Amino acid sequence: MTKSPEAADETGRVRELDELNALESLLEPDFQAIAISAAHVCEAPIALVNLVAEKRQYVKGRAGTDLTGVNPAVPFCEHTIAGREFLEIHDARADPRFRDHPIVTGPPRTRFYAGMPMITRQGNALGTVCVMSPRPDRLDEAQRQALHTLATHAVTLIELHGRAHQAEEVVRRLGALEKLKNQFLSNLNHELRTPLTSIRSYLELVQEGGLNEATEQRFLRIIEHNSGRMLHLINTLLLMAGLKAQTATFTPDSVDLSDLARQAVERVDPAAELKELQLNLHARDRVRVWADAEQLRNALLQVLDNAIKFTDRGGAVDVVVVAGPPPEVEVHDTGVGVESEDLRRVFEEFYRTRQAEEQAAGGTGIGLSIVEKIMEMHGGAARMEKETHEGVCVHLTLPSSALLPDPGRPDPSGGS
Repeated sequence: MTKSPEAADETGRVRELDELNALESLLEPDFQAIAISAAHVCEAPIALVNLVAEKRQYVKGRAGTDLTGVNPAVPFCEHTIAGREFLEIHDARADPRFRDHPIVTGPPRTRFYAGMPMITRQGNALGTVCVMSPRPDRLDEAQRQALHTLATHAVTLIELHGRAHQAEEVVRRLGALEKLKNQFLSNLNHELRTPLTSIRSYLELVQEGGLNEATEQRFLRIIEHNSGRMLHLINTLLLMAGLKAQTATFTPDSVDLSDLARQAVERVDPAAELKELQLNLHARDRVRVWADAEQLRNALLQVLDNAIKFTDRGGAVDVVVVAGPPPEVEVHDTGVGVESEDLRRVFEEFYRTRQAEEQAAGGTGIGLSIVEKIMEMHGGAARMEKETHEGVCVHLTLPSSALLPDPGRPDPSGGS
């Protein structure tokens, strides 16, 4: 028995199987009918409509066999897919490629096989429509043509089912996006209206007069705080618009990642103190990288703002600078955490986790989306993962190529 060949288009066809969602539902009535027709036309006791991926066979339709679901791939079918053309084995016991295979030596003791590959419009052979028998046999030209027609129908059905699934997925995503946008507008309205209402109220009180100096100064500080809150939100929206339109400024230079992290930590320290959080920085003396300091600081501040917002009073936020390669900044928190299904969506525009909604936490749902776009601008990436016990860790990773030699340290190679 020879080793089964691998199709030249293995990667492409496995990707297309996934894109068409072809392996999700098996034994469908339409494919059952094709298998029954193949068995009838070819006068064979067994017929299959099956897809093959990663040495496994996925049965879509069957006749004369109780095969269901996922099974080891039929070796004949692997050869059919690799050859990308009709394959007929008149007597497998006389064929050195198959005579020692368990499907030949044991049940169902296959002797005859005829299979037609299912080739898509993209040119990938996804599987076969095939017939088998425990007796040597041979198809005539009319039967071969019928098997070809049935294989063409089968692959057309797979493509149609796949496109229908993709269309449904697009509609679902559009609906979800519309819902997220509506939620964003609602949150934005709240985030703007609340401080604006506060500013207007306190201004009226100050204008009416009659306040002692201490009270008036306190009201003015509240007005200043709320105006700063609005300005921050407007700047965030402008930054998001610039990043999406690819018009945001990007002027990279030699930057000390440790110093940048220290600046960001100092900026959010007052907010951490208000919640009695431990805010810790763990950094080497210097980690030189090629980056846009302002944009990278914006990304880090967005992550820190999230960490502080979703960490309960008395918790901790740790910022760790990793020299790499690749260089990165990790932000660990002991907060409410994120559900596993949310981890891949937290960087989507307007997306807010269930925890954010339940806690009625302020925000518009675009902060982490901004973070991801800034890291992509640098050729890096942002990702979030659950901590072992509680909270999450956000990794802001720059490419290894961004790491610069530190002129203040000796060259470890001994060069001058």
